[in-house]
Amino acid sequence: MAPHHRRLISNWLFVLCFMILGMIAIGGVTRLTGSGLSIMDWQPVSGFIPPLSHAEWERLFALYQTIPQYHLQHEGFGLEGFQRIFWAEWIHRFWGRLMGLVLIVPLIWFSIRGMITRALAIRLFIFFVLGGLQGGIGWFMVASGFRADSTAVEPVRLVLHLSAALILYVAILWTALSIRWPEPQASVASAGMRLTKKLVWCGLALICITIVAGGFTAGTHAGFVYNTFPLMDGHLIPTEYARLTPFWLNLVDNKAAIQFDHRLLATLTVLTIGGILLVGLKAFAPGSRAHNALMLLGWAVLIQYALGITTLLLVVPVWAGTVHQTFAAVLLGVMLFVLHGLRGVASR
Repeated sequence: MAPHHRRLISNWLFVLCFMILGMIAIGGVTRLTGSGLSIMDWQPVSGFIPPLSHAEWERLFALYQTIPQYHLQHEGFGLEGFQRIFWAEWIHRFWGRLMGLVLIVPLIWFSIRGMITRALAIRLFIFFVLGGLQGGIGWFMVASGFRADSTAVEPVRLVLHLSAALILYVAILWTALSIRWPEPQASVASAGMRLTKKLVWCGLALICITIVAGGFTAGTHAGFVYNTFPLMDGHLIPTEYARLTPFWLNLVDNKAAIQFDHRLLATLTVLTIGGILLVGLKAFAPGSRAHNALMLLGWAVLIQYALGITTLLLVVPVWAGTVHQTFAAVLLGVMLFVLHGLRGVASR
């Protein structure tokens, strides 16, 4: 692939990654404003067009009035109130459709022009299919909120939807990085470099697990309780941590345990990245790509940890919850950038 084609195609994929970050942010707003259940039908194609008549607005509002969320939270708020929550969900779905177009249209063009290899074209088309599947998972999640006495989606389905988005994000970002920098930087791997790479893998795993725990924190509204830090109701470990039996239920259905687990995992992530910096900044020369990436990682994890504490202490305002959720994906992307820069470091 020609160098200028590499830059063009990698930039296109980076734009898609930023669009996924935007999608995660919009999803956060939708969740925190209770807007996700406002659209009762799923129309992958015609849903691109918003309601254009009063009759269509009335039809959609009548559908919304059939689900428990309306009667338990919003009864009597009228068509104007419905329109306020409708637009957040509509924009969320519109953004997903727009991302599909931003992926498939240039892909067809680049393929026709012979600017990408057949293997890369197939990989990117698979990403397009996975994006469509992600839309289906989103509807699967939303449908869980229509059950009796429910005002929100099931936490497990929310975590599935978020995880699928992040898997697609990681796949596209890694592909973009590999197109931009196809060859790893040659270097004689020292013991410190090898240890740094092992710790980065540990840090990446911890970030992923912490995000999943954060998904359960969001899905169960566990962030709205124990709004102090570092103690929880005066205790380091909440007294209600293991109140459910069997024990594993506490991990997904006990707000005290779910929030504590998220706090613990976030703290372990910070400590692990601290270890990465302690070893890595000595192992790699100042000014090198790896050294700069590690510095960026250090700032990113500090910002995310501070955002988490802020969100908790302020009792999850929409802006803080949205930024915290989105920046988790940013931190994941920075860690992936660090790992990509260490490809030339042999494990042994």
